[in-house]
Amino acid sequence: MRLLVGGDSEIGAATHRHMREREGLVVATTRCADRVAPDRPFLDLAAPLDDWEPPRGTTAACIFAAVARLAACAADPAGSARINETQTLDLTERLLRRGVHVLFLSTNQVFDGNLPHVPADAPASPVSEYGRQKARTEAALLRHMDEGAPLAILRLAKVVSANMPLIHGWMDALAAGRPIRAFHDMTMAPVATPQVACAIDRILRERARGIFQLTGPRDLTYADVGRFVARRLDAQPELVHETSAIEAGLPPGATPRHTTLDSSLLRARFGIEVPDAPTVLDSVVTSGQPKVEN
Repeated sequence: MRLLVGGDSEIGAATHRHMREREGLVVATTRCADRVAPDRPFLDLAAPLDDWEPPRGTTAACIFAAVARLAACAADPAGSARINETQTLDLTERLLRRGVHVLFLSTNQVFDGNLPHVPADAPASPVSEYGRQKARTEAALLRHMDEGAPLAILRLAKVVSANMPLIHGWMDALAAGRPIRAFHDMTMAPVATPQVACAIDRILRERARGIFQLTGPRDLTYADVGRFVARRLDAQPELVHETSAIEAGLPPGATPRHTTLDSSLLRARFGIEVPDAPTVLDSVVTSGQPKVEN
């Protein structure tokens, strides 16, 4: 049986659905008391783990739970590090002692974003508090991996879903003839949530070890994405107003020049390859496409 730690997250919930459609032996934890069920055990990483045990029969686990917002980590370094480092490592070690294969979800934020297609073995160079926390956790996990522990790391960048609020908000505005604001100095190399769920599924099924990475093949600015949405809706391109993420006061690390990571290992091992950004974004647009008002 596979365990998903953090089933309330968007990627965790999508992976739970993906696995249930293919195999029923999967449980996803929740920290919401009203969601607890036989396949949704309670677990809150903010609470002590002294008495916690994984469900009987767990053979592999993926850790989704984290404080993932850059601003939240910057505002509370100690509190977020307790979740992202201390508690995550405690949980991982508990699982490893019971022979459970562990997949840790990490981020492109462990790198500074100065170079595209960063290889998996490149030295960490984080510039955000969130990235530093993830890099420190990775370093501890790599020491376990060097000792033969059944561990894997999957680094992700921008994951987009069919109900992505930003794009659907833009669509609503453009359809009504209203302008949108999009950052010209923030980039994404998007990958769709279902493809991330598929990658997690394959890594857990194979009990694969090592560092895997999954991003789109090239970066687009958010302004590029806004213009793509406008074209897709036949809206006036002048409605896309470029603005600056730096001037908007986003935290350090929010504006890397590149977010792409070398994803060749997933392609070679499992045949998983992310299509170019327009194809990924089109799936978001078509999921709730409005008509442009004349």
